[in-house]
Amino acid sequence: MATCTGQLNTAGATTTATVLAMSTTGVARLLYKFDYYDGDQPLAGMVLATDGNFYGTTAYGSNISQGCFVSGCGTVFKTTPTGKLTTLYSFCPQPGCYDGSSPASNLVEGLDGSLYGTTTSFPYGSGTVFKITQGGLLTTIHTFGSSDGAYPDQLILATDGNFYGTADQGGTNAYGTVFKVTPTGTLTVLYTFCSLPNCTDGANPDAIVQGADGNFYGTAQHGGSTTGKFCYPYGCGTAFKLTPDGVFTILYTFCSMASCTDGYIPSGLMQATDGNLYGTAWAGGANDGGTIFQLTPQGTLTTLHNFDFSDGASPVGLLLQDTNGSFYGTTYLGGEQNHLNGYGTAFSLDMGLGPFVSFVRSYAAVGKMAGILGQGFTGTTGVSFDGIPATFTVRRDTFLTATVQQAQRPATSP
Repeated sequence: MATCTGQLNTAGATTTATVLAMSTTGVARLLYKFDYYDGDQPLAGMVLATDGNFYGTTAYGSNISQGCFVSGCGTVFKTTPTGKLTTLYSFCPQPGCYDGSSPASNLVEGLDGSLYGTTTSFPYGSGTVFKITQGGLLTTIHTFGSSDGAYPDQLILATDGNFYGTADQGGTNAYGTVFKVTPTGTLTVLYTFCSLPNCTDGANPDAIVQGADGNFYGTAQHGGSTTGKFCYPYGCGTAFKLTPDGVFTILYTFCSMASCTDGYIPSGLMQATDGNLYGTAWAGGANDGGTIFQLTPQGTLTTLHNFDFSDGASPVGLLLQDTNGSFYGTTYLGGEQNHLNGYGTAFSLDMGLGPFVSFVRSYAAVGKMAGILGQGFTGTTGVSFDGIPATFTVRRDTFLTATVQQAQRPATSP
């Protein structure tokens, strides 16, 4: 049974958040309950690393007596699939929080096996980029200033071996940036938002994704050419393409349809196995509960689902395509318990896309272990990379690890 793992804020006397494993059929299993001393408010998802464990962050908690006051400054943690949690690092061990604070986005595993991430550094500074070993040794590799961005979102590992990401604010126009940062911390701003008159290019970008064509795709929550009553005065958001050299193209402007039936305030894109981009809009749609949409790389948008509060409302975060072909996501509001308000839902969307095999990360050095995701791995008798047999271990029916035997683009035959 494949599982999707994430975090959920819950009410309780001593528990501020939980880690859940949820099957693709909707069966949830509690893995861990946080308290303030080991973390609080895990606002981002977790990453499956090649060691078979999950890594994540909490925005607050731990180091309560330091510069983040009673809320704590946040942590990096590791959890096994059975829920054994280890706190790897607690931010802000010294006054001033020079290592950053309040990480609020996903981690990404680098080619060196370390985990890379960002902090928003509230209440100090504009944020950082850090790397942390699986043993918990943290290094701050970049500290943001107002010119290169502020409050960075999650990073992605691109095909050139560098990391790319967005900053929600900052830059020369104060409305966010897209940047590249090397594993050693050299940062280059590729694009600054609100560079076009009236911010028609967008403002306040979300996380980006690298497409199969090598370009980067993403959304901006605000800006754009539409400033009707639903979005005034900030605009309803845009979808964009950006080349690795920084050439920017507007793909779509949200709320282009009457009454914003196409949605507004988008929250990032992912590229599916059919080559199209998929995402959600926080509000708008036929029921003003938000939408799920498909966007072609050329900019044609199709609304796939309109939330009506009974099935959820205000979808948040990126969609995830499971190796069974379906999409999974969450909403912030709605649900059967109280559909007018509610506490949110977890949902799936079937577009008829077939099962597939995917690597946990796209590249690995010779002699290093690679994680492979798929379906029906139990009973696998062989794995090969470019036709060369590899040693492997089936860890779950949907996950196995294998050792790369040669420096070529990997292919597998489970």
